Amino acid sequence: MILIVDSGATKSDWIALDDKGNQLFLTQTLGLSPEVLTREVIEDRLANNFELSKNKDAVTRLFFYGAGCGTDRMKKFLKEIFEEFFPNAKTDVKEDTYAAVYSTTKIGNQGIICILGTGSNCSYYDGHQLFQKVTSLGYILMDDGSGNFFGRKLLRDYYFHKMPQALGIKFAQEFNLEADHIKEHLYKQPNPNTYLAKFARFMIENKEHPYCKGVIDKGLQQFVNNYIMQFELATKVPINFVGSISHFLREELTAVIERNDLILGVIRRRPIEGLMEFHTQTI
Repeated sequence: MILIVDSGATKSDWIALDDKGNQLFLTQTLGLSPEVLTREVIEDRLANNFELSKNKDAVTRLFFYGAGCGTDRMKKFLKEIFEEFFPNAKTDVKEDTYAAVYSTTKIGNQGIICILGTGSNCSYYDGHQLFQKVTSLGYILMDDGSGNFFGRKLLRDYYFHKMPQALGIKFAQEFNLEADHIKEHLYKQPNPNTYLAKFARFMIENKEHPYCKGVIDKGLQQFVNNYIMQFELATKVPINFVGSISHFLREELTAVIERNDLILGVIRRRPIEGLMEFHTQTI
């Protein structure tokens, strides 16, 4: 049995295939980012999934693409956990950018590959190899244009009284905005980046409001400036996207891309289906 996993900070999509490429089952766990989770939490999330626990001895190959797997230390950390949980499996752990590449760009084609979901990232693919100019320092310092980036912006503007009053009242009606509650989730609970990203839903649902329009436009432009434009070929190759923010803000993202004389490529909400197509070709 082959397992293919696309793991974001919020959730992980799993597909199991037999040795002929036929789909055996689909399942989902919470996100498994090693940057923000302990070994115990990751092990619990694996063990609490019925399909994974039932089939763990049958797995012979695991292809894991995950947020937070950009360094060798994090890859090794996860690989050790997986090899203990799936004792008969040979395991490959790669950062989630590779999932974005394999699901949007054919081998041999060039492109800039962007992730805009709970977190954000950007790489250049020359048709065979992946190149990054900037190493991500995680959600606190980077992740421009991501769900947690926008969530942080909304909370700050609400507390600094920069959000329009009527919109702020509506915001407070949808979420618990008590300071102690927010700080509990940011500093004591797991997945603070996922917690922040939940607030982006409010922005998307109210994206026609002038305030939200401005936040979205500035955030996406900041992503273009800091991530995409670092590559010299930025205006000459397609810019492909995966992730919920790029999916739900497709129109706004398209406008920003065109304004910067960039070439919009594929926008895909989840890369898991493209990953399955990629790996079935190599079985």
